[in-house]
Amino acid sequence: MLSSAHQKLLQLCLCVSILICSCLSIRTGAFAIDWQDFFQSIIQPDSQSTTALIIHEIRLPRTLLCLCMGALLALCGAIMQCLFKNPLADPGLMGVSAGASLGAALAIMFFSTFLSSLPIEVRTLLIPISAFMGSWLITLLIYNMGKVDGQVSVSMMLLAGIAVNAFVGAIIGYLTYLSTDDMLRNFSMWSMGSLSGADNHKVIFLWIVLIALFVYSYRNARLLNALLLGDQQAEYLGIRLKPFKRSLIIFCALGVSTAISMAGMIGFVGLIVPHISRFFVGADHKKLLPLTFLLGALLLIVADIISRIIIIPSELPIGIVMAFIGAPFFLYLLIQSKGSA
Repeated sequence: MLSSAHQKLLQLCLCVSILICSCLSIRTGAFAIDWQDFFQSIIQPDSQSTTALIIHEIRLPRTLLCLCMGALLALCGAIMQCLFKNPLADPGLMGVSAGASLGAALAIMFFSTFLSSLPIEVRTLLIPISAFMGSWLITLLIYNMGKVDGQVSVSMMLLAGIAVNAFVGAIIGYLTYLSTDDMLRNFSMWSMGSLSGADNHKVIFLWIVLIALFVYSYRNARLLNALLLGDQQAEYLGIRLKPFKRSLIIFCALGVSTAISMAGMIGFVGLIVPHISRFFVGADHKKLLPLTFLLGALLLIVADIISRIIIIPSELPIGIVMAFIGAPFFLYLLIQSKGSA
């Protein structure tokens, strides 16, 4: 664990790295932008040149959305690992990812057929709204199934999440079997994650959710630290566990479901970033949450840059890039857990 001075230096280095990677992200893509045009378009945002339009209408919203999603998924992962007291936990345990997949599958394979006469603007929002509603319904189902004598049992939620995720997977498999080739391709592309649909409205809404989650979790960092001691010890300290756990679950479900509904399935961010943060600052959430925020944003922006340059002029789905990064790290965690056991 680093000293306080080194932790502040690390945060400063991360901020500089995020700024540099954001500039590279705006310049990166099938349409190359040199540094002179880049700075000129940033200084004169009202320019009607092709370069300025690409930067301000496509790449800048994408970069901001990417930073926000990385920070949001990482924060939710840190909170869920604290709530479940399990270093291998991630937001998918609550059924958020499964519910979003089910909602998107229904929108792509069922609703699109009956709502084809609607305006293009409405049909564009159909998948995000369906994914958001699906994730919330499944999360509420798992939350209610996890109640024991009126109290939320984290272990029961975990078991309910495993069962519901398996059942939702069966439904999605059945819908996939009935779908046409076009429907199957659209769902496959969504499930692999993509930030290409970023716009200013998505960016603003997602940043509002991110700021609300960060402020709430940072203000309650002391309570999160107490949760690590166990429920009984936390109650001895005067913490009202039931409303606090419920609020954590609601905030995490809101954050992850919003992120997934806007960009599809992007895994492993909430799993690996909190582990890297704990290596540098320990388990104190007062220090862990800000570093997790920065590392999550940096990790996803780097993955997005890789996804756009690895097969130019095409674009590799960012979910695949994160799987290549996250899966080996997950195996490392398993081996490490096995060794300590």
